[in-house]
Amino acid sequence: MSRPSDRRRRLLLLAMIVAAATMSGAALQQQPAPPPPPAQGGQPAAATDPDTQQPVFRAGINFVRVDVIVTDRSGNPINDLRPQDFEITEEGRPQKVETFKLIALDGGLVPGPEGPPRQIRTDTDEEDEAARDDVRLFAIFLDDYHVRRETSMSAREQIARFIETQLGPSDMVGVMYPLQPTATVRMTRNHAAVVKGVRQFLGRKYDYTPQNAIEERYVYNYPTELVERIRNQVSMTAIRALIMRLGALKEGRKALILVSEGYSNILPPQLRDAIAGQSGLGNPARDDPNAGLNSPIEDRAAFAASMDMEEELREIYDTANRYNTAIYTVDPRGLAPYEFGVDQNVGFQIDRNYLNASLDTLRTLAAETDGRAIVNRNDLSIGMKQIVRDTSAYYLLGYNSTNARTDGKFHEIKVRVRRPGVQVRARKGYWAYTAADAARATAPPKPEPPKAIESALAAIAQSSRGARVVRTWIGTERGTNGRTKVTFVWEPLPRVPGQSPGQSDQPARVSLTAAGPDGSPYFRGRVPSQAALVPTGPTRISFEAQPGKLELRMSVEGTSAEVLDSEVREIVVPDLSSTRTALGTPEVYRARTLRELQQLKADRLAAPVAAREFSRTDRVFLRVPAYGPGDGTPKLTATLLNRAGQAFRDLPVAVSAPPAVSEIDLTLASLPPGEYLIEITASGEGGDVKELVGFRITG
Repeated sequence: MSRPSDRRRRLLLLAMIVAAATMSGAALQQQPAPPPPPAQGGQPAAATDPDTQQPVFRAGINFVRVDVIVTDRSGNPINDLRPQDFEITEEGRPQKVETFKLIALDGGLVPGPEGPPRQIRTDTDEEDEAARDDVRLFAIFLDDYHVRRETSMSAREQIARFIETQLGPSDMVGVMYPLQPTATVRMTRNHAAVVKGVRQFLGRKYDYTPQNAIEERYVYNYPTELVERIRNQVSMTAIRALIMRLGALKEGRKALILVSEGYSNILPPQLRDAIAGQSGLGNPARDDPNAGLNSPIEDRAAFAASMDMEEELREIYDTANRYNTAIYTVDPRGLAPYEFGVDQNVGFQIDRNYLNASLDTLRTLAAETDGRAIVNRNDLSIGMKQIVRDTSAYYLLGYNSTNARTDGKFHEIKVRVRRPGVQVRARKGYWAYTAADAARATAPPKPEPPKAIESALAAIAQSSRGARVVRTWIGTERGTNGRTKVTFVWEPLPRVPGQSPGQSDQPARVSLTAAGPDGSPYFRGRVPSQAALVPTGPTRISFEAQPGKLELRMSVEGTSAEVLDSEVREIVVPDLSSTRTALGTPEVYRARTLRELQQLKADRLAAPVAAREFSRTDRVFLRVPAYGPGDGTPKLTATLLNRAGQAFRDLPVAVSAPPAVSEIDLTLASLPPGEYLIEITASGEGGDVKELVGFRITG
């Protein structure tokens, strides 16, 4: 019999393979790196490896910040405490409270001096707003692998009402599934869109019907218990990735709402070989509801599985403590009477044991992260109200640690309040810097990359995340009579792995309005103009506009004509009719086959792609409009750069028809996965102009 650690390593490897194959390569690669620890003087240090990265809740090497929730016995916040009312110990040693602040938030119900909350339209908006002290940040993890279909359908309305009634205008919230890459998770103030997604939540617990090719490979080739373990690993890896993403967005307290019926690494014998649609295969254990109850083999297996589960849970709550994230576990079953259905022929005592064990996993995650376990409640809304109350009123204390050790270990913190009859909850501790972390934190900051490189790399992430359901691209080229031709392209985002077509409406058209500063419209209509099936590729529309500011209003319509998402964007239309050398926006085209490549090159009106992530098997080329004084055409050169801006190799440039447009062929097969830049230079009598285009190769 293999040792538990050996089994766990093999299982973890298998789960990583499954997750890597299911998610996009870049998405698993990565879960966003957490923010670097701050150096002295408030300057950020260089980023470090995610596995060794420490949480950012300091203002110096030895400074520690602790958020403390103090309530009465009814859960009401107590807001009249003073610094001298608190006692903090670290590893049993008293610490002096040096900074003290009461955080009181209402979610933007009362407008501040800056006016209404800012809408989240870009990555920059998301990062800037989430980092604010007066913004509450929530994430909802809908663990469909560990929620039954029927309980998800009964609970999703309560979760939707929580978002509608408890969150305020300035609150930011995002939703994630186990198979969803973190790069696609947007923390948004568009609560209506989040509610729409929650109302489509369908659980898949004990339903092994594969929903993609990857699941087919293991569902039909491995026993049920191993499939459950793979699901555990996929879910827990995704939870940790989501916590790390929250930590990258905000230093202060965050709330992760984990909707799950709990976790188990072992199943009763009655279910071990039960694959969806297959039953009664002659397994004797299925006919005995108490099979395995007193079996020594079963007892040893259960003990090993329990040890594995404890370690897996510890990895989650350690990560949550690193990134100051409280986990609120929500059991959608309400007052759960049983773990298995009557048709699954599991004895009463075994059923109770499994039910209690799964509930304990939820209680552990909540207790170890300063959250709450909302279990055994038929009315989830009462318990979920406390989530908002916890994030609305708490004390933020700071002290300089007298331990001052750079050992990279977890240091326990205990907080006590000198007032009887109160309940105190605070983070369990913090992870100290290692010596290497401390050296990085105190080192002078590295020079930042040029702004143009930074913007080009940011555009790669924007293209992969962008809006909730579609990618968009906006390009410009020279128009007629001094105007500029504007091209708008949209394409549907790939469906989240594991999501069936019936789980959500698919984008079919985009309603677009383009208007100048005075409100005069340049374009108003739908793209495409006629109702059609869901487009499989990019769709384009072009119109001419005067140079200057331009407002674009976009609404994404589904196949049922319902609005799936909307956005308002302001752009600046360049003047390309001047006497200087100018570049239009480079257009990027992708083909899957040689024939498709030839067709694209022959079609001047083909729509470019909005995506900037490609496989090495893709065939990619660029069309670049360039203009000189009058009717002159500048000379174009192109160079492939690495993400640091260092030259890699020159790229061939060919002039196509019309003469003002050049083509750049890009061979990806020989390039390793990573991020790259194409530097395009136009040289002519009107001077030189450069443009950078970023892209990512995923494998």
